[in-house]
Amino acid sequence: MSVARIEDRSMEQRFFASALQRLLDARIPFLVGGAYAFERYTGIERHTRDLDLFVAPEDAPAVLRLFENAGYATEMIYPHWLGKIHDGEAVIDVIFSSGNGIARVDELWFRHAVSSEVLGVPIRLVPVEEILWSKAFVMERERFDGADVIHLLAVFAKKLDWPRLAERFRYHPHVLYAHLLLFSYTYPGLASHLPGRMMKALHRAVESDRVRGRKAPRLCRGTFLSRSQYLSDLSRGFEDARLEPFGAMNKDEMATWTEAAFREPGTGLPGSPLKPSS
Repeated sequence: MSVARIEDRSMEQRFFASALQRLLDARIPFLVGGAYAFERYTGIERHTRDLDLFVAPEDAPAVLRLFENAGYATEMIYPHWLGKIHDGEAVIDVIFSSGNGIARVDELWFRHAVSSEVLGVPIRLVPVEEILWSKAFVMERERFDGADVIHLLAVFAKKLDWPRLAERFRYHPHVLYAHLLLFSYTYPGLASHLPGRMMKALHRAVESDRVRGRKAPRLCRGTFLSRSQYLSDLSRGFEDARLEPFGAMNKDEMATWTEAAFREPGTGLPGSPLKPSS
């Protein structure tokens, strides 16, 4: 690593440490996720130029105002889940939900948070169960978080709060089941760490949904997994499950989140968005 790169990282870390302390002083509840939490939980280190902070939805505007008043550039990128704070190339993501509207930060995130320290600042980490919940749905063309889910399971499968995790996936048991099957495939020697009763319950839920699904032949839940790769299905008449009453997003939120995919590299999409079906 070059001297300039070391200096850059030191500046980023100083910014992140001061930001954490600023939030503590302001008494705004927050949790640290992202690469810092992942390293604490798995020992897998990643060098990123961002810091992921999770806050309650009602606190997100206050966080952005706090840093804007301190002279930093801020923006609410997606009003339904994400804001950003900038200091040069260093970025703090202020997260209060997920892009698909599922993993909304609520009181349970804070109740089960884990005390730790980041950059010398005492903080609390996002609980493993909520990290698994949010990462399980990231299956974009340019990013897939399945390996992160599997690595977390490798460490925590025997000590997870499985009832709480199952409740998080109440309406999406297929997604949890799929990751557990991939975990069993990846680490056959650790498969027994998964609770057998949970695996059977998930199998029953998936089978029951398969039967009920005959009543909704034109529903597409793929958009929960990728905002770009199932747009062709919507243009062919499938209903977008992200939208109410199936999901938690409204049409404006969905349109903003979907349109942005056409501006980001790696999605494989053309330069102008498809018009979402009404």
